[in-house]
Amino acid sequence: RTIGDRIGEAKASGNLGNTLKILGQFDEAVVCCQRHLDISQEQGDKVGEARALYNIGNVYHAKGKHLSWNMAQDPGYLPQEVKDTLQKASEYYERNLSLVKELGDRAAQGRAYGNLGNTQYLLGNFSEAIAFHKERLAIAKEFGDKAAERRAYSNLGNAHIFLGRFDIAASYYKKTLQLSRQLKDQAVEAQACYSLGNTCTLLQDYEKAIEYHLRHLVIAQELGDR
Repeated sequence: RTIGDRIGEAKASGNLGNTLKILGQFDEAVVCCQRHLDISQEQGDKVGEARALYNIGNVYHAKGKHLSWNMAQDPGYLPQEVKDTLQKASEYYERNLSLVKELGDRAAQGRAYGNLGNTQYLLGNFSEAIAFHKERLAIAKEFGDKAAERRAYSNLGNAHIFLGRFDIAASYYKKTLQLSRQLKDQAVEAQACYSLGNTCTLLQDYEKAIEYHLRHLVIAQELGDR
């Protein structure tokens, strides 16, 4: 501010916003991120504007998750305050998405699609969540980003469960399992086995369910995860 560096001020405000978000001070975080957005728009800095929109989305997303953690509810069955917060997150991600499309930034589009999928899932809009996660998956494959691909499969599985499409969910969880083994991520492999065990139970394939749950148990013991 002293030297009149507006872009520097915008970036600093954004960094402050992100730090306040991590500290759980969501309302203060929004104020700082909004400042980042205002200055970026005033300076015609499209990249900064896109980043600020994404960051504000993240703050509302984190706030929504934080509020819903205090209530053990299924996606979709949320108090109005949580719904409104997640809806705001979604709106900012949408604005970010249209701007990064304009800028031709595919990696940023991938992030926006993933987060839109997650917010729609929490809001109980499972079909919309699936559409967004499929876009996320396509971009992850484009970049050869195996970790993002794995997350997309997992999220697609979760959304299909809530639509009662257990067989489709199982096929996505199997892909999650394959990738977690490729990535040598045992915790995620255990999680995938757990999801597959539950899905096989829903499909009444109890033999398979037992296999997956035993594998989950073995990994949990190996990792010393009580």
